[in-house]
Amino acid sequence: MVAGAPVAAKAEEPAFVTNPAGHVDTLIGTGSSEEGGEINNFPGASVPFGMVQYSPDTTDTYAGYDHDNERSTGFSMTHASVGCNAFGDIPMLPTTTPIGEQPWWAWERIAHDDTEVGVPGYYTVRFPDTGVTAELTATTRTGVGRFRYPSDGRPALFHVRTGGSLAGNSAASIRIGEDNTTITGSATTGDFCGKNNTYTVYFAMTFSRPFTSFGTYDGDSVFPGARSADSRWSGGWVEFPPGSVLQVRTALSYVSVDGARANLAAEGGGSFDDVRAAASSQWNAALSRISVAGGNSDDVKTFYTALYHSLLHPNMFDDSDGRYLGFDGVVRTVARGHTQYANFSDWDTYRCLAALQALLFPERASDMAQSLVTDARQSGSLPRWALANSATGEMSGDSVVPLLVNLYTFGAKDFDVKAALYFMLKAATDGGAGRGDYMERPGIATYLEHGYAPQTEEFRADHGIDGASITLEWSVDDFAISRFADALGEPVVGAEFQNRAQYWHNVFNPLTRLITPRSADGVFLPWPGSSGPTSDFGQDGFEEGNAAQYTWMVPQNVAGLVGALGGRDAAAQRLDSFTTELNAGPDDPYMWIGNEPSFAVPWLYNYVGQPWKTQETVDRVRKELFGPTPDGEPGNDDLGAMSSWYVWAALGLYPITPGTAVLTVNTPLFDRAEIALPTGKFIRISASGASNGLKHISGLNIDGRPTDQTYLPESIIGTGGDVAFSLSTVPNTAWGTAESSAPPSFGAGNSVRGS
Repeated sequence: MVAGAPVAAKAEEPAFVTNPAGHVDTLIGTGSSEEGGEINNFPGASVPFGMVQYSPDTTDTYAGYDHDNERSTGFSMTHASVGCNAFGDIPMLPTTTPIGEQPWWAWERIAHDDTEVGVPGYYTVRFPDTGVTAELTATTRTGVGRFRYPSDGRPALFHVRTGGSLAGNSAASIRIGEDNTTITGSATTGDFCGKNNTYTVYFAMTFSRPFTSFGTYDGDSVFPGARSADSRWSGGWVEFPPGSVLQVRTALSYVSVDGARANLAAEGGGSFDDVRAAASSQWNAALSRISVAGGNSDDVKTFYTALYHSLLHPNMFDDSDGRYLGFDGVVRTVARGHTQYANFSDWDTYRCLAALQALLFPERASDMAQSLVTDARQSGSLPRWALANSATGEMSGDSVVPLLVNLYTFGAKDFDVKAALYFMLKAATDGGAGRGDYMERPGIATYLEHGYAPQTEEFRADHGIDGASITLEWSVDDFAISRFADALGEPVVGAEFQNRAQYWHNVFNPLTRLITPRSADGVFLPWPGSSGPTSDFGQDGFEEGNAAQYTWMVPQNVAGLVGALGGRDAAAQRLDSFTTELNAGPDDPYMWIGNEPSFAVPWLYNYVGQPWKTQETVDRVRKELFGPTPDGEPGNDDLGAMSSWYVWAALGLYPITPGTAVLTVNTPLFDRAEIALPTGKFIRISASGASNGLKHISGLNIDGRPTDQTYLPESIIGTGGDVAFSLSTVPNTAWGTAESSAPPSFGAGNSVRGS
């Protein structure tokens, strides 16, 4: 048998999917969810973790594209599925519309019909008013476009709007080459979620034939025949004969225009179709790390599209020669054979995406972890929500810590772990000052003094964080440090941070049995109304959410939380009420699965002796909120966080406790699945009848041995193993219900249950 190949199906078993890239539709999740707003996926061309995401843009969307919007400004080179304006750099628009007085506002209508196609590494769309058809593909650092213009006498125009980044530009430049086949330039942008970060991206563009005329503009005036412009609104255009078929290659660099030229030379060979075929091959190799069998076509499409979205970010940041721009603003060279990565949405992705990426691609994940440690060496602290070469500090928590620890736990071992622990401890004790006014843990001294972050106007104004949710996040972060320290042979540090991981107790109100913000003098603040947040986005004291939602976010010690809630029956009753609604949004006391703090909630029934309700709740979310449509996700994808949730849920597993390899279970979506581990081993999952609607677990065997536990042995992520579910049509109220069947919880001092 070829190493890494799935086991052949028995005669009675469904066959594994072949050509998984052929089951991906990149238009899935490019619309809006009912409660979660924009999903923010983009449909354009990329390769796994590539620097370039060559994709269409419509107006007024964070990530650049909304499937419900026909107004397109063209195609830009960078994108991310985020909840603030970001990227969309170097937009270009093929058109036959004459240059007007304000070409910097140019747009055309695109057709959202069956001629718009998005598959891994390829996208095509037509412009019905101009008759232009566009095709896009990509390599790691280049985008290749093929544009067909109509033969109707109208000139073929091609705009390049260097000052058109989605978050606006503080500077931009364009240079039209004397050879009449090249354009170069740069765009300086940033200000992600108002965080005042900046980065500059450079480009080099070549055309397959010479242009016949050209011009530039600066946002105030238009200059026909000019070859350059320098302005935050700058751009230009080139013209070709009617009926032209253009091939346009564009390379990026975050180092220099020369770096972009070198990237173009290194990756600019081959025809459009050759590049497309190579991109598809890369995607098939990546997606084939997980094989599934037995689902219907919609489930297979939704699954592999979710896996695809899970492998787009973070992004390669170094040039083909290894050079990249460091967090200190110095051009550096990554070690030979390694890659520098950027763009880590850690608050979102530490919960389940990091584990998936490390399990499937530990070498890549090691480079991701090393990239963050390298960033810390250059800047003084680990970057929270790192974008390009700066720490934006967006969202609460010190989420880069559990992100790193989850990467390590699930297979990423080849990075400087001692340095990683050093920077984690630095931030957890003195705040972790970085460049400018960035602090990894702002307000840490006050937090350690009280054992929680107080919810006061002064503390909020000084540090920009919400007291109750930051206490929960830092408790999770400290638990991750404790596990990491133990793994590195530092038991004293591990014990200290295991105790700090229980600070969530300090914001648990025993009267209301809710996580509740407290004043500096220890008074629990009242819930303002029956369902009543006081802010526009969630309740005061919480980052994107409210007390009812955050009360469940104690993944390191669920048994301790259950005890505080009054025991298993009381907790189960609370969960029953909470899961009445699946995606309620931030303002109501129900689950909001479209946002990360609720991600683990469906699996909490495994802790309270009612695992059949985990099975039912996960199935409800999969069926009601995910699907193969533009609105087929319940919320912002957040650089693959939401998609990775679906991948785990479809496999029947979930990495419930950050910093551990504990995978708790639910009913798989497919009859069979195989996860190919890089060691040549497999996690083989069987659940006969799953695709026929059997959704309840009646038994579980691990490597042929029956178990009553609702989680897998942690060793399975390294050794592989056979996971066989027995399914039934009705709930089994006997299997997995004992207290000893629950996944482990980690109280003060050690791993315990019920602490």
